[in-house]
Amino acid sequence: MAIMDLVPPWLSWDIAVITFVFLVIILTFLLAKLINKLLKAYFVLASKKMNIDETTYGLVRRIIVAVVYFSGFLVIIFSIPSLRDLSIALFAGAGFAGIVIGMAAQNTLSNIIAGVALATFRPFRVGDLLTIHGEYGRVTDITLGYTKIRTWDNRRLNIPNHIISDEAIINWSIDDPSVNWTVEVGISYDSDIDLARSIMIDEARKHPEVMSYEELLHYQPHTKQGEEVSVLLTELADFSVNLKLYVWVRDRSVAYGTGCALKEAIKKSFDAEGVEIPFPYRTIVYKKDLEAEESDLASGSEF
Repeated sequence: MAIMDLVPPWLSWDIAVITFVFLVIILTFLLAKLINKLLKAYFVLASKKMNIDETTYGLVRRIIVAVVYFSGFLVIIFSIPSLRDLSIALFAGAGFAGIVIGMAAQNTLSNIIAGVALATFRPFRVGDLLTIHGEYGRVTDITLGYTKIRTWDNRRLNIPNHIISDEAIINWSIDDPSVNWTVEVGISYDSDIDLARSIMIDEARKHPEVMSYEELLHYQPHTKQGEEVSVLLTELADFSVNLKLYVWVRDRSVAYGTGCALKEAIKKSFDAEGVEIPFPYRTIVYKKDLEAEESDLASGSEF
């Protein structure tokens, strides 16, 4: 008697189905990974020959991989009779099931829809510098669920796409990456404004990250001579005259560091030239002094 004759028919059928399902799962994962690698390699090759937007490419690649996984899932469903019958029943009641699933996966579906919208309308792209949700950083990836951002201090933020779609975004890279950065300095009322202005402009022109007039023309062709670096008096404050230095840098990634370096250089030059950066002044009057003054005035009025 053969060994297979000892195995009940239902058990041999279950073993065959389990083996088939196991093989489908393995083949689905292998095929998805292979397609993902091939699409990545194609992008690297194609990007050398033509200008391909990584944002749209990344979304298309993920959709294709998701279709492979979903196809494998359908093959497994329809290979098991009990699951096939259940799926047919679910499709028959798709209206109610769709409402239930939609309510249960509302955030997930909104993230996916927002991810498709971000890749379609492209308010920003992979590699752009953004200020979003109170954070500044570079976009490293846009998935169907999240947008990944590496911040200036090397933190990784995963922001849900539906949150980003409702946020105001500052894109420092799109169209024109150059940035008009400001440095504000207060000088005393006794200091020479013209001297302070000339020092600030000289220090700005010496900094290697500040663009010259010729460099700025590539980004801002309508710029007039002298507008690349300027100083305006912005406020006559309680204890200081506030001057604001305007400089142009090539992009946002160097703007903050340039501003810090300029503040240090201006402070040192002010010290050397005798331009004072004042401390706040406060006049304190004690109540007993007021009472003594009132008493003196009263006694003086008697004579």
